[in-house]
Amino acid sequence: MNSIAWWPTVVVMLIASGIDLYCRRIPNWLVLPFLAAGPIVLTVTGGLAGLGRSGAGIAAAVLLFGLPCLIRAMGMGDLKLAAAAGGWIGPGQMFMAFVVTGIVGGVIAIGYALSRRSLGKCFDNTANLLEDVGRLRIRRLQVNRFAAADALAIPYAPAIALGTLFSFFGH
Repeated sequence: MNSIAWWPTVVVMLIASGIDLYCRRIPNWLVLPFLAAGPIVLTVTGGLAGLGRSGAGIAAAVLLFGLPCLIRAMGMGDLKLAAAAGGWIGPGQMFMAFVVTGIVGGVIAIGYALSRRSLGKCFDNTANLLEDVGRLRIRRLQVNRFAAADALAIPYAPAIALGTLFSFFGH
């Protein structure tokens, strides 16, 4: 566990989750300084090895969370938040955070869909999206089913926060 990363990560993740739940956005004024501070702090505490670990964590987050962002299954704020977390926790811990984030996000999404009585519609949309991806028909520049006005979308920062914070204990 990287103890120097714990408190800044907790604070930023809680604030981002609260704002995302309230406004459905993750503001740049919160995420970008957190993204810049990760490599700086890890370089000061770990030298060039710390910088490399931070850069690898950012790259891992961009690779893991980039595809969902590319197909508009999540927003850019979510990607920036994950990349910022990766800059603090490194690539190994980021992979665990990604797995837990997916599980938590899935549970939240199913609960939300059940509360809206639209679980079948969500599964249909997900199946259609997976079919499009499988056939390499990614509609990046078009509005896809998840970005439609009637789409059910969840704020994803709480899932990223829980995944990231859980990774401190599982790594």
